[in-house]
Amino acid sequence: MKVVIVGCTHAGTIAATQILNAHPDAEVVIYERNDNVSFLSCGIAVYLSGEIGDPDAMFYSSPKQLEEMGATVKVKHNVLSVDPDTKTLEVENQETGELTADFYDKLIITTGSWPVIPPVSGLENKNLYLCKTYYHAKKLFNVAKDSKKIVVVGGGYIGVELVEAYLRQGREVTLIDSSDQMLIKYFDKQYADRIGRIFKDHNAHLELQQRVTGFEDDGNGGVKVLTNKGKVYDADMAVLCVGFRPNSDLVRGKIDLHPDGTIKTNAYMQTSNPDIYAGGDVTSVHFNPTNTDRYVPLATNAVRQGTIAGVNVFGNTMKYMGTQSTTGLHLFGNTMVCTGLTLRRAKEMGIDADSVTIEDNYRPEFMPTTTPVFMTLVWEKGTRRILGAQFMSKHDVSQSANLVSVCIQNRNSIDFLAYVDTLFQPNFDRPFNYVNLLAQAAVTKEDKKVSKSSRR
Repeated sequence: MKVVIVGCTHAGTIAATQILNAHPDAEVVIYERNDNVSFLSCGIAVYLSGEIGDPDAMFYSSPKQLEEMGATVKVKHNVLSVDPDTKTLEVENQETGELTADFYDKLIITTGSWPVIPPVSGLENKNLYLCKTYYHAKKLFNVAKDSKKIVVVGGGYIGVELVEAYLRQGREVTLIDSSDQMLIKYFDKQYADRIGRIFKDHNAHLELQQRVTGFEDDGNGGVKVLTNKGKVYDADMAVLCVGFRPNSDLVRGKIDLHPDGTIKTNAYMQTSNPDIYAGGDVTSVHFNPTNTDRYVPLATNAVRQGTIAGVNVFGNTMKYMGTQSTTGLHLFGNTMVCTGLTLRRAKEMGIDADSVTIEDNYRPEFMPTTTPVFMTLVWEKGTRRILGAQFMSKHDVSQSANLVSVCIQNRNSIDFLAYVDTLFQPNFDRPFNYVNLLAQAAVTKEDKKVSKSSRR
């Protein structure tokens, strides 16, 4: 069987590896527009901060490795069109301009995403940059060497990580975002405010609740960033990172898409055409807290979907479990992790939800040292089903988000998490782990409401 994979970052690389490991006799052909595969763009900020000296370390595979496994890898090749009726592709060699045709038995679309480019003026400004690819990373690193003032547009994960990276390099950094807080999709405002204070302590300028309307040359080799509040921010360089959109134009009109442009798939990562599968940032994911499909472009989702697509092109046997959008950040020594929904997002989706926030030390005070954990749990009223959680601490609380993620996946209640068995050893935690204590606080709050209601 011949399997063609279009796009080879996370989902494409994993799909190819899965196929070749399980079916070494399969014919696998990979088309990739770039000259590299498997770049971990989530590591760009770590590279820009100086913690990693070589961006090449952020590749976990290569065309050579995939070819040694048995794949035919054609980098700098752009697939121009797909004909599902004849199972053929038109491909352009980007170096020579030569057009060729190819065919497939099964096709896997893993074309990924691209930064959202808002409709503002001055996008051609030479001092305006994107942050997505290996070449973006190298350019951002080299340009920043001679840049004293940097404006970051967008307060999501990438924007916030870039702010920290450039602050660590001693740059004057301004973050502009249209929301009233950073990280609004992932954390409550009280978490964003905490990291905002830390940023300000490192001399960052946070300009929230304003939208960038354009970019202009400043006449001195720099760029002016204009906003809808009439403000102008001077910088040597600006980085645009307001989100991502799926690269699905190749199959528009050929297979079913969601209104946001993501490819529709079933639980087997199979599209509306039974011989075409898809995975990664070009697809939607099944978001378990709401039991709906959403666009969540994360590497974790991509590698799972790529694996499943690689299995199922030989027969639909592996189902996608869905996701809780579990993710995290490490900013100036603070671990910030989350899973599922914030209370704001839950209410926006029409869910009757509540939350509780507490702060407690992760281990007993009689130990030589201990560290507080700031944490929030979100649940659905009535059913008491867990919907989400957030954690922030100087202590490594990353695995706590994973624990709650499993609870959301299994539709567990706050009562379950409150008393589920967790280890106790004073070096590690209390007799009740801090996640137990958080859930117990949720139970207490919910029970008080129920009791008060019953007395009426």
